[in-house]
Amino acid sequence: MGNRELLKKVVFLDRDGVINQDSPCYIKSWAEFEFLPRSREAIKQLTLNGFATIIITNQSVINRNMVSIKELDYIHRMMKKAVQSRGGEIKDIFFCPHTPEDGCNCRKPNPGLIHKARQAYRIDLEATAMVGDSAKDIECALNAGCGNAVLVKTGNGLKAEKILANKSIYPDYVARDLYDAVNWIIKHVN
Repeated sequence: MGNRELLKKVVFLDRDGVINQDSPCYIKSWAEFEFLPRSREAIKQLTLNGFATIIITNQSVINRNMVSIKELDYIHRMMKKAVQSRGGEIKDIFFCPHTPEDGCNCRKPNPGLIHKARQAYRIDLEATAMVGDSAKDIECALNAGCGNAVLVKTGNGLKAEKILANKSIYPDYVARDLYDAVNWIIKHVN
């Protein structure tokens, strides 16, 4: 337990709708994975500024039997490689394979994935930021005790903003895209 790597500056990112185009039919292969404009450059900026990037993503395609764990792992390896080719680094990826009906603790808005990341690394959650495009992402950040929650308007962001407002939940920042979110994080999260 005492040997866990200390990560002083951490940003949790949702995947679909934040890093890559989301799809109502799900992302089932690397061929369907399309980076959003400037998302790789945004992760590069996090890396250059000393932030560890950890992906926190619901991937119910596994329990829906649409994608195998092996295929999801391949998509994630290729994503990490493509980000690395642009000078960025994704430190780790935590995913929930469950459907909403499974009632697990790891599916966002529940905080289970962030707690798994904290078990794997020494992380001060109050010093972190979570970036997502859905109400579930922002609620997950709050449920886990993240210091900052940033909503991006890509993906489901515009819809999420209304859902959150109806619940009287307000992100710390609403960004145009991941690049804009990262610029805010670099200035405001220490």
